[in-house]
Amino acid sequence: MNCRFTMAAHMLGMLACAEREARGPLTSEEMAGSIQTNAVVVRRLLRDLAQAGLVETKRGVGGGVSLARAADEITLRDVYEAVEECEELLGRYPSGPSQECEIAPLVADYLEVVVARAETAFKESLAATTVAKLSREVGARARRKPARRRASSA
Repeated sequence: MNCRFTMAAHMLGMLACAEREARGPLTSEEMAGSIQTNAVVVRRLLRDLAQAGLVETKRGVGGGVSLARAADEITLRDVYEAVEECEELLGRYPSGPSQECEIAPLVADYLEVVVARAETAFKESLAATTVAKLSREVGARARRKPARRRASSA
């Protein structure tokens, strides 16, 4: 797994917050600034999220990105599957285990079972968290955190 899931979850959390606060759609530039990445990266992720039916985009004046479904109907598993579907959670043997070694295929088979259980538990955990919950809990943390003091310009 790479950072695509983290960035996509961040983006959907931002969209849920904007929706809850009735701020309207967000731009890819706004999301890119928050994630500290290029807007092109955000737009690629948005393409995958739109194909999965999680976001809608509108071009032009007043356009931007918004959630395609209610935030409480989108789970982090939905996000993961939209952007990481073809990625392995844990890497496997790049060339496969040696078939000349008696133990190597047995270790590989054993690890496949262990990794499959871990992946199932991981996906179940993601399915238990909605984008609405992520947004609410991040908002609550933000309210508890003292405001940052700006450095004075001398």
